[in-house]
Amino acid sequence: MRSRMIATLGAAALAAAALLAPSASAAPATLAAPDVPLANVKAHLSQLQSIASSNGGNRAHGRPGFRASLDYVQAKLDAAGYQTSVQSFSRSGATGYNLIADWPGGDVDDTLMTGAHLDSVTAGPGINDNGSGTAATLETALAVARENYQPDRHLRFAWWGAEELGLVGSTYYVDNLPSSERSKITGYLNFDMVGSPNPGYFAYDGDGSSGSGGPAGSAEIEQVLRAYFQTIDVPVQDTAFDGRSDYGPFIRVGIPAGGLFTGAEGRKTSQQAQLWGGQAGIAFDRCYHSSCDTTSNIDDTALDRNADAIANAVWTLAAGGGAG
Repeated sequence: MRSRMIATLGAAALAAAALLAPSASAAPATLAAPDVPLANVKAHLSQLQSIASSNGGNRAHGRPGFRASLDYVQAKLDAAGYQTSVQSFSRSGATGYNLIADWPGGDVDDTLMTGAHLDSVTAGPGINDNGSGTAATLETALAVARENYQPDRHLRFAWWGAEELGLVGSTYYVDNLPSSERSKITGYLNFDMVGSPNPGYFAYDGDGSSGSGGPAGSAEIEQVLRAYFQTIDVPVQDTAFDGRSDYGPFIRVGIPAGGLFTGAEGRKTSQQAQLWGGQAGIAFDRCYHSSCDTTSNIDDTALDRNADAIANAVWTLAAGGGAG
């Protein structure tokens, strides 16, 4: 994840039932998302750590650890029945890759896309940044397959290359989509650092309550993400929706987006420590962009909550059509 500033406390989470349809009584029942097993998410993190350890200590763009990470994720998705493709691009004299995975079925003209960047910095294995988002997104995709979920919307998942060099992979993907294909992506969810060891609970400020909002539909995505945390009595704050992770290329072309974040190099305030526990005055992730961003640099509770919130958002938003 590239550096970003934490915004002020956002609006309280809204009930999910108020978000999904103008008339809840007229809407069909939405299938509940399954629990995403924390053990499965952590098993993916262990594999990413092993890959880094076997490949010079990182999973960075242009390094063998990145391609090995992509191969690991792709093999899991292929075995689960996804239609996968690898998109290549060039940056800094090296070939980079995006992995795209489509779940068969649903309205391809109304596609909900969920993504996370797969690369680390060269300094370390990148297990929180962004193994955590990679693993939680992967396990959500595998849950879709286990449940044989067949929602109204088409589901597409992506793992981006070269985010750490400036959103290179996701920008390449969006810029090279024909306009007719861009218009079919009606929502994008982004998960970049969701297991920080001194965690906060943040949602991208899609409704603009603490700054600039996003394209139409982003507010509804934010509300769905917040509503999950309301059910477990965890307060959520806004984080800046400023395009500094892989949702940036999507919102620049008007695609509604949203996502979750547990904090990077910013320091947790006393107020935030009262809300969530942890240590005030200490970074959310003291190992941000460092060699110590290993499997020991993860808060299990934050990772578990966010993985379940991701699945809940995919199930909720995919069921009814449209951004929210």
